[in-house]
Order: sequence, then C-alpha cells, then structure tokens
Amino acid sequence: MSENHAEATRPGATDNARRWSAADTETTLLVLGVKGLIFLFAALAIGTLFDRYYGMMEMWNRWDAVHYLSLAEFGYVAEGERRFSLVFYPLYPWLVRAVAFLARDYFAAALVVSGFASLAAALLLRRLAQIDHAASVARQAVWFLLIFPTSYFLHIGYTESLFLALVLGSLLAARTNHWAAAGLLGALACLTRVNGLMLGPTLLMEAWLQYRAARRIEWRWLWMGAVPLGFVGYLALNYHVTGNPFAFSPIMEEHWYKTFTPPWVGIYDVWLRTPGINLTEGLLELAFIILGFVGTVWCWVRLSPTYGVWMSLNWLLINSTSFVVSVPRYTLTLFPLFILFARLAQKWPIAGRLLSVVSLFLLALYVTKFAYGTWAF
Repeated sequence: MSENHAEATRPGATDNARRWSAADTETTLLVLGVKGLIFLFAALAIGTLFDRYYGMMEMWNRWDAVHYLSLAEFGYVAEGERRFSLVFYPLYPWLVRAVAFLARDYFAAALVVSGFASLAAALLLRRLAQIDHAASVARQAVWFLLIFPTSYFLHIGYTESLFLALVLGSLLAARTNHWAAAGLLGALACLTRVNGLMLGPTLLMEAWLQYRAARRIEWRWLWMGAVPLGFVGYLALNYHVTGNPFAFSPIMEEHWYKTFTPPWVGIYDVWLRTPGINLTEGLLELAFIILGFVGTVWCWVRLSPTYGVWMSLNWLLINSTSFVVSVPRYTLTLFPLFILFARLAQKWPIAGRLLSVVSLFLLALYVTKFAYGTWAF
C-alpha cells in the first residue's frame, strides 16, 4: 500500500494521468455505446411490452429530474409547491441553465450535462483504478459501472454522473498529489450532493497514507479544507432564498419524511416492507443495503483504506434516515464496488460473467420500469 501511494505521487504517474490514450478512446466509445443502447432499449421495451410510444422527455423526465429542470428554469423560491425543491443542491441545475442558454431546451441541456459528466466519470474511474491495479482491472471496473442495475441515472437529468465525476476527480487529484484540485473539486461535489461532505474524512485518510509512505508533511494537504465550502455555499443559498440557512431541514422531514436516525431504524423499516408485493421498495432496497455493507467490509480488506472510509461513511449516510429509499441509485456513489467486481472477474472469470448477466438483467428491468413511469429508485 505504501509503495502504491509513493508511486502515485511521482511525476511520471501524474504525466500519465494527463495524456489521452487509446484506452481513453475505448472508454469513450463504450460510454456512448451503452448510453445509446439504454435509450434504444427503453423505447423498444415500452413499444413492445405496452404498445405505447413515448418521447425521450416523456420517458426520462420523471421524479427528481422534474425538480432539477424546474430549478434550472425558474430558480429557488421560498413559497408555493416549488419551495420543496430547496432540498436539491444547486450545482447541477446551474450547469443545466448555463447549457440551456445555448441549447434553448432545458431537457436537452440536462442530457448534455449528464452526458459529459458520465463520460468524465468513466474516464476518471479507469485512471483512478489503474493507479493500484492492472489496466485490465481498470477497464472492467468501468464496465461494471456502466452496466450497474441503476446506471441509467448516469445518463439522464439526475446528479449521479456529475457527483461521481467530481468525487473521482477529487480523489484522483489527491492520489496524484494535486491537492488544490482535490479540494476545489471536493467543494463542487458538496455543492452537488450532501454526501460530498464525506470527501473530507476520505481525503484526510489519503493524506495520512501519503505521510506514512513518505514521512513528510505536505502543506498542500491543507487544500482539503476547501471541501466543506461547497456545503457552506448551499447553506448561503438557503439563507438567500428563505432567510434561514437550514430551511431545507424541515422540508426534508415534513415533505420527504427523512430525519437522521441510527441506521438500524431505517433498515428495520425496510425489513418490514419486504413481505409486501412491492418488491421495488422492499426486497430490492434491502438487497442493495446488504450489497453496500458487504462491499464496505470487502473494501477494507482488499482496497486502500481511503476507499474504505468513503464506503463506510456513505453507507452510513444512506441508511441513517427514518425512511430509507433509493438505495440502489445511491449505491452508484460507492464506486469502489466496481473495482472489487473487476478484481473478482479477473480472478474468477466465470464469476465476472455471471455478475455481468445478473447486472444486465436488472438494468433492463429497471430501465423498463423507469421509462414506463413506475417507481424505479
């Protein structure tokens, strides 16, 4: 582990991280191919199974995406139904608004922002994974990200791709000793989603590992202190709109039924939902809670402690709420899982093939549900 961190901070490693390579081209084509297939499959599935023909906006502008497009077009307000959107962080809708200024269409702008962000996330995951693993493992990690059962959220009007790209960029910058970039990207992640705050302790662990490898204090590590500034910006937005920097909190509790609780409280509630006929909000939520927990333990055993901190804190944040929901979607942020899946596939190819088949099957199922308009995380 110490050798890996020492290698990552050498100039040669950072030069390699900057160059465009054939592997980057391959990753780009894979992202575009999977994106196109997801959109095509959704249209074919709806037309074949239900004899209905939806447009792109009708299929993909659902649930949280509606809030983000509304924020991009109209901004935040303190009164009326649109005040509930205050719980959504601003960076993504701000970017959509900026692109829509040129595109003249907010839905198309959201697809553009998510499209570029999904490509960045895939490229950054491959480069980050390749610091510690063979190129073949890094490529497979990207494959498992792109076919994850809820990976369609990377391509539509949700924050998953932007947030993941910022987190991966921050960690790659830290691993290659570009701490100013790590802190600034971390701040942008905090301006995108609340779990960007988990980057603070994660970067602190990375700094400790680099200190342990080199036995030298680097003042540039202080840049990690920029991470929570993104959250401060979100609080300032709340204050600007409502006069209360914590105005989002009662909205989360009253409208979205979410309050902080010990994780076993929310998980027990999911357990009580499993006997019902709604598998999506019961059994499948529980299955991904278990996947995240097993993956967190597995990460501490097999990967860098930096990734172990990220997995642990995010798993706790996802499940430490009175109403646990959307866990399969939130699991996309647990990116070390995809590196673990790739390692497993390298060691036991048959396990990798089986994992791919299961993931593709669930991806097809959830894409169909979401595009049809039934809840799919």
